[in-house]
Amino acid sequence: MSSAPERVKKLVTSLKAENTEFLETIDEAVELATQYISGRVVGQTSFADCLHIALATINRADYLISWNFRHIVNIQRIRGYNSVNIKNGYKELEIRSPRAFMTYEDNS
Repeated sequence: MSSAPERVKKLVTSLKAENTEFLETIDEAVELATQYISGRVVGQTSFADCLHIALATINRADYLISWNFRHIVNIQRIRGYNSVNIKNGYKELEIRSPRAFMTYEDNS
C-alpha cells in the first residue's frame, strides 16, 4: 500500500476493523499469481496485482474492487485472470471498480 495514492491510504485506514480481513500469502496464491503471468495476462512487474487477485480467488471473495484500470479492472485482463482461474478449478472472480457500488440519489 506504500505506493498507493494518499486518498486511497486514507480510505483504507478509515475502514472499521470488523469490516477488514487480512490474508496471509500462501504458496497456493503465489502459484496462481505466477500462472497469471506465465499465461501472459499481465507482465512480471504486475506480480503484486496478481497476488491480490489470486488471494481473492482462493479465498472465494464475492468481489475484488479496485481503482487499477490498467492491470486489474480491465475487461481483457479480467477475462485472462478468470480463464486461468477456471483452468485451475477456481470460480470466476467478479472484478469491479468502486463506482459499480456507488448509490445515487433519485431526484424524482
